[in-house]
Amino acid sequence: MRARAASAGFLTRVGAMVVKEFIQLRRDRVTFTTMIMIPLLQLILFGYAINTTPRHLPAAVLAHENNDVSRAILAALRNTAFFAFVREARSAEEAEHMIRAGEVLFFVEIPAGFERALRRGDTPQLLVAADATDPIGSANALAALSGVIGSALARERFVDAPGTMPFEIVQHRRYNPAGTSQLNIVPGLLGTILTMTMLVYTALAVTRELERGTMESLLSMPIHPVEIMLGKIIPYVLVGILQAVLIIGAGMGLFGVPLEGSAAFLAVTTLLFIVVNLSVGYTFSTLAQNQLQAVQMTFMFFLPSILLSGFMFPFSGMPLWAQWIGEALPLTHFLRMVRGILLKGSGFTDLRADGAALLALMLVAMAIAVARFRQTLD
Repeated sequence: MRARAASAGFLTRVGAMVVKEFIQLRRDRVTFTTMIMIPLLQLILFGYAINTTPRHLPAAVLAHENNDVSRAILAALRNTAFFAFVREARSAEEAEHMIRAGEVLFFVEIPAGFERALRRGDTPQLLVAADATDPIGSANALAALSGVIGSALARERFVDAPGTMPFEIVQHRRYNPAGTSQLNIVPGLLGTILTMTMLVYTALAVTRELERGTMESLLSMPIHPVEIMLGKIIPYVLVGILQAVLIIGAGMGLFGVPLEGSAAFLAVTTLLFIVVNLSVGYTFSTLAQNQLQAVQMTFMFFLPSILLSGFMFPFSGMPLWAQWIGEALPLTHFLRMVRGILLKGSGFTDLRADGAALLALMLVAMAIAVARFRQTLD
């Protein structure tokens, strides 16, 4: 009897604790939502948005002649589903600018006299230039070139058989000819590390003061809310700058990452990105009721940032809806800019669209942060 009573008491106490935890979980709606949304978000992103064999990659064509051969070549490239010709260049310089600015990942140049040389039995050259800063994004597309074009020209009876190659395809892998993955990953790590650390540090800024009860002491002092916010953000700006210097220095010293562009432009871009993330993190700190919720919010923001920004998977290979979401993330634009500056030598003219997007996101994030901080204090 005594053992049965002890067992019943044990089950009653455990059951009471289970009910208590469910009640607490119902009250903490942010935690419950995070537990449900993170698995769904991962399932949707990995199932629909992530594609390790990207297709329909943006490309430009520079055709010095418009004839049956050039049309057959372009049709063959489209049929591979790897290339989507979105631009037509008027000169080699314009094509170079497109690929350096990130507007296209490939450009195909069909030289003048290509058809005549082909019919004459010569061996003309077809130039295909690729942005190889992301080796995964370009490797499959370049590997499909030779056989597809040869088969297309055979069907059009410009060559004797699909296996013959009476022309030469010259591939130029720009900015990363060896296909070294570190040249793509290390600049991306600069953005992802800054995103993670800046968001977490500032997301805890206000909630920590509220939980410790020190916010009331701050408000009793002769200081404005905006001054409090700036005073909390500025130290983390300096921490972010230190992190950026360490990452870039280690990348150049250990992995041979080049600095082809302007160091000053890189510094301004990095500073802008740091401020954007600090503003977003500060907004989370005003929305969260405790530090756990603040960390959960930052993770919900960080997960799509790392998956949809082009850091882990080629951005152009994602479906259109995923690219629209990615365009709203600061990390997407920063990765394009930092890779362009470090690897391509891109300048403001080449990256002004991404720079404007990053500036707009900074202004929006700061406006929301200030408004939410004032509302929190009220």
